[in-house]
Amino acid sequence: MTTLTAADLYPKVAHVVPAVEWATMADDVDAIMRLKQERNAVILAHNYMTPEIFHGVSDIVGDSLALAREAIDVEADVIVLAGVHFMAETAKLLNPSKTVLIPDLRSGCSLAESITPEDVRALRAANPGVPVVTYVNTSAAVKAESDICCTSGNAVKVIESLGVPKVIMIPDRFLAANVARQTGVEVIVHPGACEVHERFTPNDIRQVRLENPGITVLAHPECPPEVVDEADYAGSTAQMVKFVDAKRPLKVALITECSMSDNVSEAYPDIEFIRPCNLCPHMKRNTLAVIRHALETMTNEVTVPEDVADRARLAVERMLAVGK
Repeated sequence: MTTLTAADLYPKVAHVVPAVEWATMADDVDAIMRLKQERNAVILAHNYMTPEIFHGVSDIVGDSLALAREAIDVEADVIVLAGVHFMAETAKLLNPSKTVLIPDLRSGCSLAESITPEDVRALRAANPGVPVVTYVNTSAAVKAESDICCTSGNAVKVIESLGVPKVIMIPDRFLAANVARQTGVEVIVHPGACEVHERFTPNDIRQVRLENPGITVLAHPECPPEVVDEADYAGSTAQMVKFVDAKRPLKVALITECSMSDNVSEAYPDIEFIRPCNLCPHMKRNTLAVIRHALETMTNEVTVPEDVADRARLAVERMLAVGK
């Protein structure tokens, strides 16, 4: 099988990466493509990765739900998760016999760090009999204390599948509030938030509209409800892509992490993407250099204790069964 080179891959990123900048990346790109073959490795990349990773060296891309689903069927010995730590843990839960690497161990998540297993047990004690729905943006230890997981893309379906009037939904208070409005289910929340999405304000949206008459605004449901109210549509990163593909607005703003617009715009050169974005410092720890280093040294392996993994895996598998 022929190994693609940096020269082969450049056309996929030429719209957002200048040739002079790509030239500085070529050595890392060529090394990563070679190492993937040598290690029988695949790279799973979240939608928030920079274009040289997302369109360049990755094998599978998508939002948290897509990566979780795709991880099940990966035929490789090694999985490199270009994202954040909880995503790598989820990949390990679904592939216990494979080696899962994360390029930078410091790639955390404000949501995952906002809640502990002790917090979940306290919520259960205060609300006996109420099921716990846990966002995938959490540690495996928190998932292990849960009944079922969800992503921003399937949260409504997961809640509705339970057929109950009340749920505990953790840890993102804004996602929980937005889902509650869609489902009519009473939601008990935890005071967590995404440090990227919580910074957006209704005034940000109004300013974008003022400067770009006729623009279509898509917001991530981790944004505060008052921001979602100002948008034309709210959905996960995958749902945003589907909306853009179906509606083909002339001009669009994606109210989410910065790299999302860069990555989506490659497939829609006829659409103008306005970028009122916030950077995720954790996602941006993923670079070509650290991906290369992880593959060269086989370091930063992600493991989950077996007793935690068994319980956490069940919560993830219950989520994946919804809507099948």
